[in-house]
Amino acid sequence: MYPNNSINAPTSKSAVSVPAPAPAPNQVPEGQWSTGLWDCSEDPSNCFITCFCPCITLGRVAEIIDRGAPSCRVSGLIYYALGAVGCGWLFAGTYRSKLRALYSLPEAPCGDLLVHCCCCVCALCQEYRELKNRGADPSIGWQANVEKWDGAGLKAPPIAAPGMAR
Repeated sequence: MYPNNSINAPTSKSAVSVPAPAPAPNQVPEGQWSTGLWDCSEDPSNCFITCFCPCITLGRVAEIIDRGAPSCRVSGLIYYALGAVGCGWLFAGTYRSKLRALYSLPEAPCGDLLVHCCCCVCALCQEYRELKNRGADPSIGWQANVEKWDGAGLKAPPIAAPGMAR
């Protein structure tokens, strides 16, 4: 019924089977955002970084959502380049959609692209907090998170295959 829960992530030497982001010890209700779009003050350091260099936050979020490929740097540079021509919100909006699909979150308060078009900094902060509240630490990268979860013996939740819906 469920697809294989491991995904091959390329490494410098060989492919390693890695789990999806592990659940946080304080379970966040499935299908609900753990914080609101305008709750940026809940993580002041990330809010500060995102206000002055949103490409860092987008890169960190993208690396966790995409399970390490592409890296934080590559995603951040793509966002920066698209932002220079006024289209960064399109790239960032796709990651909000991926995050929502990963955790079955509602498209709130409006569509993903519209949220990023109007409130990109707030949206990036919310996505970063969501990953942190669900057990991932975007600031340390994908590989370090996998090692942390392996060391703690955490198991990853099943992930629905693309195209499946409830």
